[in-house]
Amino acid sequence: MKISLILPVFSLCLGLFAEAGPYEIIDILTADAPTSSRSKEWKPGSGIALEVSGMDWMKDGRLALVTRKGEVWLVEGVLGGDPQKVGFKLFASGLHEPLGALAEGGGLLVAQRTEVTRLRDTDGDGVADEYLNAGRGWNISGAYHGYAYGPKRDGAGKPWVTLNLDMGDHSDNKAPWRGWAGVIGADGEFIPMAAGMRSPCGLGANSQGDMFCVDQQGTWIPSTPIYHLRKGAFFLNPEGIASQVRVDSPLRLSAKVPEKVSYPEAVRALPEMRPPAVWLPYNKMGRSGTDLAVCDARGKFGPFDGQLMVAEFTDAKVGRVFLEKVDGEYQGATFPFLDGFASGIVRLLFAGDGSLMVGMTSRGWSSLGTKAYGLQRVRWTGESVFEIKEMRARSDGFELVFTEPVDVASAGRTDSYTLKSYTYLYSSAYGSDEIESDELRVMSATAAKDARSVRLKVEGLRELFVHELRANGVRSVAGAPLVHPDAYYTLNRIPSER
Repeated sequence: MKISLILPVFSLCLGLFAEAGPYEIIDILTADAPTSSRSKEWKPGSGIALEVSGMDWMKDGRLALVTRKGEVWLVEGVLGGDPQKVGFKLFASGLHEPLGALAEGGGLLVAQRTEVTRLRDTDGDGVADEYLNAGRGWNISGAYHGYAYGPKRDGAGKPWVTLNLDMGDHSDNKAPWRGWAGVIGADGEFIPMAAGMRSPCGLGANSQGDMFCVDQQGTWIPSTPIYHLRKGAFFLNPEGIASQVRVDSPLRLSAKVPEKVSYPEAVRALPEMRPPAVWLPYNKMGRSGTDLAVCDARGKFGPFDGQLMVAEFTDAKVGRVFLEKVDGEYQGATFPFLDGFASGIVRLLFAGDGSLMVGMTSRGWSSLGTKAYGLQRVRWTGESVFEIKEMRARSDGFELVFTEPVDVASAGRTDSYTLKSYTYLYSSAYGSDEIESDELRVMSATAAKDARSVRLKVEGLRELFVHELRANGVRSVAGAPLVHPDAYYTLNRIPSER
């Protein structure tokens, strides 16, 4: 990735970063150039580089911030409005590129390259004095990108960890368990669950407690996918599949991995391959997905409770995902949500007041953000927002659910919508263009009596294809256009019922 030169400027404020609308972005801390500091108490201008790589809320209400350079800071006052009351205290240091955080009791679980570490303050001085091994069992080579992410708990309380493929010099993807996801057992051993990932940076459970992961486009991965993690699944990238021969592997591929075929052909050729629940089309929804957070704000974040917020690194923005189950398998739609963040987003975390914390670091990679790192907060202003809330699959098309009542006349015209479908080439190449694209005919559009939903009858639905919708002609009852008229539905299965 291209490295940009950035002038050293430091800033701390709690003012608005973006013009206020339905959602406002509030700066907690942003800075252009990281510097080093060994002080244990943070003061404005002291130069601490908060390159956020993990976040969670401690039981005392402070925000635990993990940085990619190996420090853990406890932050108080981030939900207030007074910058003088935002305080940082160094809790732990010396970790090896930690990329996640999970509060547990009064301590913290952090995944670093070599292990999951439990950090505890046993003498009450506010600084961790125990660094205990709480998870282990995977290869560590020292290669570029040999990261470990997590942990995050699913609805059953199991802590999940995902492991990046090795890249560059000293790589060894034949050693355990590069490109795999697994849970940490009661004895601290890594229990492999699913394979076929490349750079599975973000983990998060949905409202039902099922675990999901966002990966990144690259070799064998034509566009950014979101996986439903479960035992025995193989997804996209076979570069770490050598671990399948181990006695504790939960899967064995029953056929050769196909190459240079369309993605639907690959899924049908390899029984163990599970399609992503959702594809995030390249450039349209971003380029490098990094995290997931379920919106559980009880209406305090607007009309999107139960949906996943998805962090995007390169474009410095947040998207959202609506999921549904069809024949017991997840699929759904992704929508644009909010852009204009300060840096490449790495971590998302909802607060108790319903706002969304956004942790960032550019790490020298290309990002549309203008800062080297940052911590920002997204708050719903209470202003109404006219969006496509949900896109649901039907046997003969789709049902659109809106956040506000629609103008029935505009929503009932078929020319208010355009729809096309496409898939990707499955190969060892880096990414893929959209292939086998086809314009679809919207045969009818029927608004519900309450004007909150529209049923689209569509000719030419295709399983395992992305269905891209534009609803440019739809207006609200007040005559306003949709804030984002585009949606992308991953149609893995067409429902049998009407």
